[in-house]
Amino acid sequence: MDHIPILKLGDVLLVSIQVDMHDRLALALQDDLTNRLAKTRARGVLIEISALEIVDSFIGRMLDTIAGTARLLDAETVVVGMRPAVAITLVELGLELTGVRTALNVERGMALIRSRLDDDAREDGDDGEPG
Repeated sequence: MDHIPILKLGDVLLVSIQVDMHDRLALALQDDLTNRLAKTRARGVLIEISALEIVDSFIGRMLDTIAGTARLLDAETVVVGMRPAVAITLVELGLELTGVRTALNVERGMALIRSRLDDDAREDGDDGEPG
C-alpha cells in the first residue's frame, strides 16, 4: 500500500491507519493529509491508530508534525485508539505530541473536534440561530 486513504466527513478528515507504518508511508500520509487540508479547508483531522502495535520516534514525530501543520491550517488534530503499549513507548521516547489531542475512540474524538468547532463558531458570533 503506497497511500493511506483519507476520508472527508463534513469538516473533518478521517484517517484510519490499518497497516504497519514505515517511514516512507508516514511521509506520504503527512504530504497527502497536508494537501487535503489545504484543498478541502477541513477544520479537523481525526487519526485512528488502534491497529498500530508499535510507534517509533519517527512515527511519533510525524503525528506531531501533522498536528502542527493542521494547526497552521486552522484545523484540530485528534489521535484516537492508542494502545497502552504505544502510549508507554511514546512517553519512554520523551515525545510529548504537543498540539495533538487524544481520545479513547472515534466517537469521543469526533466530539472533541465538534466541541472546538462549536467554540470557534461562538467566538465568531455565530450562535447557530437564524438571523
